[in-house]
Parts: sequence; structure tokens; C-alpha cells
Amino acid sequence: MTIRKRLFWSNLFMIAIPALLTALVGLLCVGMAWLVMTRGAGFGVEDGGDFYRVGRLAAETVEAALSVQGEAREQQLAPLTTLLDADSMRLVVREEEEVLYFYGQPRAEDDDLLLAAQHMTGETLLIRSGERGVYRTPLSSQSGGATLYLFGTPGEHIGRDLRPVAALSCLLVLLAVVCSVLVTNRFLTRFVLRHIEEPLNLLADGAQRLGSGDLDARISYAGQDEFAPVCEAFNEMARRLQESIARTCRDEESRKELLAGISHDLRSPLTSIRAYVEGLLDGVARTPDRQRQYLETIRAKAEDIDRLVSQLFLFSELELEGYPLLLQRLDLSRWISQLVEGVREDYLRQGLSIRLELAPALVLADPEQLRRVLLNLLDNSAKYKVRPEGTVEITAEAGEAGGSICVADDGPGVPEEALPKLFDAFYRSDPARKNPAGGSGLGLAIAAKAVQNMGGHISARNRPDGGLAITIILRKEADQNA
Repeated sequence: MTIRKRLFWSNLFMIAIPALLTALVGLLCVGMAWLVMTRGAGFGVEDGGDFYRVGRLAAETVEAALSVQGEAREQQLAPLTTLLDADSMRLVVREEEEVLYFYGQPRAEDDDLLLAAQHMTGETLLIRSGERGVYRTPLSSQSGGATLYLFGTPGEHIGRDLRPVAALSCLLVLLAVVCSVLVTNRFLTRFVLRHIEEPLNLLADGAQRLGSGDLDARISYAGQDEFAPVCEAFNEMARRLQESIARTCRDEESRKELLAGISHDLRSPLTSIRAYVEGLLDGVARTPDRQRQYLETIRAKAEDIDRLVSQLFLFSELELEGYPLLLQRLDLSRWISQLVEGVREDYLRQGLSIRLELAPALVLADPEQLRRVLLNLLDNSAKYKVRPEGTVEITAEAGEAGGSICVADDGPGVPEEALPKLFDAFYRSDPARKNPAGGSGLGLAIAAKAVQNMGGHISARNRPDGGLAITIILRKEADQNA
């Protein structure tokens, strides 16, 4: 369940549960009031009809009691104490001027009511509007002259008995509201917060692990709420951070190798130049032919240095963002054919024959950069061939990913462990670098960077029958507006 839904149900229950409990307590209080009104101690009256019926019941009880004497009479009159409310009702039984029985507390207005009732004959009910009243009735007794007077105020007893019930009901309702709100709030808070604290703790723990250098830190969260994408984003961030640091380490290693390679490849020709110059100064080359040979060697070494510096400068430019590219639509079949026709004879003189197998394919590429890439690959095939006559095959075709070029030779290939580093700067498959004249180590790095800048991809593999195959994939012409 999502956090949004949990909050919705929490708010709903926060209202519904206290309201339900309050309603139940209210019904309980209503039941208590009903019991008090119907079965409470004392019998109150609500109107004149009730007052009359209470008077008749009291008269019957007193008549039955007057017919006996002693303790039996007391037992007969005992129910009146539970029937009547001593605070609001008063019962007097008189025979002439003698009071045979009385119950309840007199009030000031009772004397006037008694005087008025005495002037009446037979059964009488006198009630002042909204005030105290009297019920008078003659009784049949052995003495024969007894009269019952019942004083009371209709409705007074009921209101007085309900006041404590009402106060208790209000207190119960208030306690029910407060307790239900507190209990519901505590339960629902745990219901919501438990599903928030768990992912927050996971995120905090993952961030702490990342901060301490544990790049393998990942969050395993099985919930399907709003925290699921956050945890996925955290894992993606951790993965990218790990890749970034790994890439930084590789770049740092490549930079160290670059500096080492520059130092090595510059030291060799400089050492040779220095040796030949000292030979000239020391008079080792005495004849003009010998001196010319020394000078030609010095010029060749200087050209090697110039070529290395040029390639290093080009590689540095390709590393910089914003290197200018002139992307054009090229038909690989036609463009490669024209390029090879211009250089075929030069490579034949180096003992390398070129075969073509081309199919039409339109790509976006910088012609100058692509020319430099292919010539670098052909130069490597010519340098590292193992037979006097080597062969390189260039194929081109169109595919779903774009146009592809494959340059495959019949040379020695490279060790499998060297393939991932083949396009690093100054990397040679010969770990001891015993043959620096075999190349600067920048050719394939420049080729890879140029292809990458054109939006393409370059890869290398060993051929099953021997030799190295390098594949270049370039974007389709249709991707120009993408």
C-alpha cells in the first residue's frame, strides 16, 4: 500500500473511530438515563396524570395499612418509602386534627394547598400551573374519618434525578472522545510511520556505507510505495558513482601510462640524437660520407619526435570537448574505394595487399577523421605482419545499428587479455616495450577517440584463423536529426 493511501485511511479512521466510539458511549448514557427514569429510586411524576395515579396507588397502600396495627402496619407502609421521593413529594394521612402517617419534607406552599384541599369534598387534585400541587382523597378505615394528602411538583423529581446522569454522561462522552483520539492516533501513527521509518533507515544506512567508501552498497527494498523509486534511484546513483570512480581510476592509470609512454618514446630518439651529435663533435665521423650518415640518422630521429608530438597533440585535441567535426553523409562503399585506390600502391611496396568487400551504406562521418582512422589501421597491419607479404581485408555493410567497417589482417593478432586495453594510449601488446620503433602506441587510441567523437563505436577481436579484426560502427544517415 502506498504512503498516500495509508495517510488517506489514517485520516479517515482518525475521524471515524472516535465518532463511532463516542456514538456508542452516547447510546450507553441514553440507556442509563432511561433506566434512571423508569427504575430509579423514588417515583417522580411528569404531569397531572402521573400525579393522580401515584396518589391513587398511595391511597390504596395506606388503606391496606390502616386496617392492621403495630409492626404489620409498618410493613404495609414501607413500600411508600421507595415509591415516593422524599425530597420532592410529601404524604400526610390525617384523621380530624390527628396525623396518622406522614412522609417527606414539608414546603412553605403546602399549608396553602392543604387549606384549599380541606374545603373540597371527595377525591380532589389541585395543581398550580407549573408549580406544586396536592392530591386529596378520603380513606376507608376502621376509624372512618381518615384523609390522604399527597403534595408534589410534577416533573421536579425527574429533572433532579437526571442531572447527575447528564453530568456523568458528559464526562463519559468527553473521556471517550479523548481516549479514542489518543489511542487511534497512536495506532495510526505507528501504522504510517513504521512504513516510513524503515525505508528512511535503509536510505540512511546506504548513504553512510557509500560515504565510508563501500561502493558496493545497495538498498534492498521490497515495498511497492513511493519509496520504491527512491531506493531504485539510490541504487542507480550508487552504480553510476561506482562506474565513475572506476572510470576515474582507469583514466588516472591511463594518464600515468601516457606520461610513462611519452617519456619512453621521447627518450629513445633523443638519446640517439645526443649520441650521434657527440660522435660528430668528437670526430668519430671523419669522412664526409660518415658525417652525412650521422646527420641523416639525426634527421630521422627528429622526424620521429616530430611525428610523436603531432600524434600526441592530435590525441589531446580529440580528448577535449568541442573538437570541431565536419560530419557529412558518406557512402562507405564509394568513399572507401576512393581512399584505397589512392594508397594501394604505397602499401603494396610495404608488402601489404588490400582486398575490398563493400556494400552500399550511408553514414554520418567526418571524412578527414575517418581517413586518419583507416590509415592508422592499415599502418598497424603493415607494421605487424609476420610474413613478407601480408593481406588486409576491408568490408563495409549497412545494418540496423548503422554502417559498419571491418578491417581484418592476417597478422599475429594480440593476446586475449590485451584486447580490452588495445585502444588505451601508449599501450602495446608487448609488455616489455622492447620494440618502440614498432609504433608510438597512440594510433589506436586516436582512432578510438575519433570514432567516439563521431558518435560511433570501435571494437577488436582475434580472428579464428589468425590475425586481428577491428570493427567500426557509425551512425546511420537517418540519425542526423535525432
